[in-house]
Amino acid sequence: MTLDIISPEKIIYAGKADSVTLPGLLGEFTILDRHAPIISALGEGTLRYSHESKETSLPVRGGFVEAKRNIVTVCVE
Repeated sequence: MTLDIISPEKIIYAGKADSVTLPGLLGEFTILDRHAPIISALGEGTLRYSHESKETSLPVRGGFVEAKRNIVTVCVE
C-alpha cells in the first residue's frame, strides 16, 4: 500500500508500507494491505510503519488518518 505521513511543516514519509500501526483515541490499531476505508482521529503515542521487514517509529501528539483504495494518508502533529 502507499503511505503518506505529513505534518504542518513537512512531508515526513511518502512511499510504500506493509503495515501502519497508529495511536487511536480508543487504543492502538493497525492498517494492513487492502484495509477497509477508514477515517480516524489519533491521540498521543507512537506511529509505526514497516516495509520490507524494516520498522520505523515516530512519536506523535495527535492528528488523523484516512485509508481508502490502498492509500493511507496520516496527518500528524
